[in-house]
Amino acid sequence: MQSLRTPDERFENLPGYAHPPNYTQVPDGEGGELRVHHVDAGPSDGAPVLCMHGQPTWSYLYRHVIADLTGRGIRVVAPDLVGYGRSDKPSRREDYSYQRQVDWMSAWLLRNDLRGITLLGQDWGGLIGLRLVAEHPERFSRVVAANTGLPVPDPSIPPERVDWIRDFRDNRPTPTLAETLQALSSPERGRPERGFAHWQKWCWETEELPVGLLIAGVVDGRTLTPAEVAAYEAPFPDPRFKMGCRAMPSHVPTLPGDPSTDANRAAWDVLESWDKPFLCAFSDNDPVSRNGEIPFVERVPGTQGRAHPKIEGGGHFLQEGRGAELARIVADFLSET
Repeated sequence: MQSLRTPDERFENLPGYAHPPNYTQVPDGEGGELRVHHVDAGPSDGAPVLCMHGQPTWSYLYRHVIADLTGRGIRVVAPDLVGYGRSDKPSRREDYSYQRQVDWMSAWLLRNDLRGITLLGQDWGGLIGLRLVAEHPERFSRVVAANTGLPVPDPSIPPERVDWIRDFRDNRPTPTLAETLQALSSPERGRPERGFAHWQKWCWETEELPVGLLIAGVVDGRTLTPAEVAAYEAPFPDPRFKMGCRAMPSHVPTLPGDPSTDANRAAWDVLESWDKPFLCAFSDNDPVSRNGEIPFVERVPGTQGRAHPKIEGGGHFLQEGRGAELARIVADFLSET
């Protein structure tokens, strides 16, 4: 597998992010290895809060949370998924899949021998992190799910809706960013999968994905500075480095028969017997994960008997808009459980 490595100088003098890098070699699945980066901050012997990011961000997204939690004496470990941040970036869109991300991060987890983990997963950080919980439940003590999910397609979705999605992906013109954001924020009644199909197609077919501006445009609660916007672009010197950002939305299982459907269903089997503490901390204005806490509260025993905060504002990337509040929620959860 051919991969790219972002030059170190791209990560110098980023606002609010001065953590020394840590690297782990993991098998790439094709006989080679990939280098995975993570931040390890706070007491080195502490049980870690594992902060997992999604697409198209990297561990920089958690800088406010890291600062707050470590200030409380809590250890934080924040990896960069393969294809993001300071981790290696396979050079083809086809190199990426949901299962490969799980395999890469599972190898990273085992090689770092993390235990007593509290998962804090948002976006793909939850999709991948919850699979790690299901594969290695003995290593996890708690879960905080924030604006995320563990999708399993509805097997009863009408065939004509499936056909529409596949035709849209394969044959329609690439939607504009404005059309994509509109489709996500105002999904058709009874056809929510159409909005996400716009996101999948736009990411897959947009060579120069405007990562920094995209994140800045959907943060609620604060305005990113130009330097912060540039920090989100730091991992991607040119479009060749953005294949992971472009590929991953298309690997969210949304239609019957999509890859990883069976694996996610098996993960749900584990979560449905998970009685360790499990907290949902979702924004009230995230169009991507709206009502995403409901399946967890209904199906995971560890959610019972606790109040699940609904965070006002923050948008999808609540670590930016509501970082201090999210950190406080996590810290309180740790102290209570």
